[in-house]
Amino acid sequence: MKTIRTLVIDDERQARAEMIRMLRTYPQIVVLGEAADGFEGRKMIELLQPDLIFLDIQMPGQTGFEMLESLNHIPQVIFVTAYDSYALQAFEVSALDYLMKPVRSERLDKAVNLITERCQGQFEPTFFVKDRNKLHLIKWSAVELIASEENYVRLYYGKEQVLMKNSLNNIEKNPDCSMFFRASRERMFNVNNVASIESNEGRISVTLSSGTSVPLSERQAVRFRNLKKR
Repeated sequence: MKTIRTLVIDDERQARAEMIRMLRTYPQIVVLGEAADGFEGRKMIELLQPDLIFLDIQMPGQTGFEMLESLNHIPQVIFVTAYDSYALQAFEVSALDYLMKPVRSERLDKAVNLITERCQGQFEPTFFVKDRNKLHLIKWSAVELIASEENYVRLYYGKEQVLMKNSLNNIEKNPDCSMFFRASRERMFNVNNVASIESNEGRISVTLSSGTSVPLSERQAVRFRNLKKR
């Protein structure tokens, strides 16, 4: 059975201790550690890259939703909270489950069974974006094109597009984004979405599945040719 690497993030020490005690009864769950707030939680997620987090929502300084928004890599999420008013918002960001405190063993059984079934496949790298008060949980593999706009990037996926406070340089360094190729200073595209390649007098442009044409700078065209030869 595949192990599920897990973090518990909750500002209540007793709640963290109880959740960790309950999780240790499941052989497939490996608890990597715990965090007392969203800031500490973010550092541990970025460092340890867990498969799953049990996340409180109402925490001082930064809510669970705000912490998710700050992440480059989003693990599977099970919210654990004393408030049922956040349920809809939790599922808007594709949370795996939503547990009410105090957590009952039979509800935790159901949540762990769900994540165990999900874990039989591969976790796809995802990230969280809040744009115009709408929450988006997006798979990097679903993003076709990324365009730089001052201190933001615009992400194009499916029929949607959202703004994200980030830079192409940061995204290029993210190991979850290895499927993207930097076409120029302003754009990068998903190589898995290339429908055709055109060459005209030494200049290259690619056409994506959506029909969008992306010209490559002269320098990046050389890199792209070398990439296609491998």
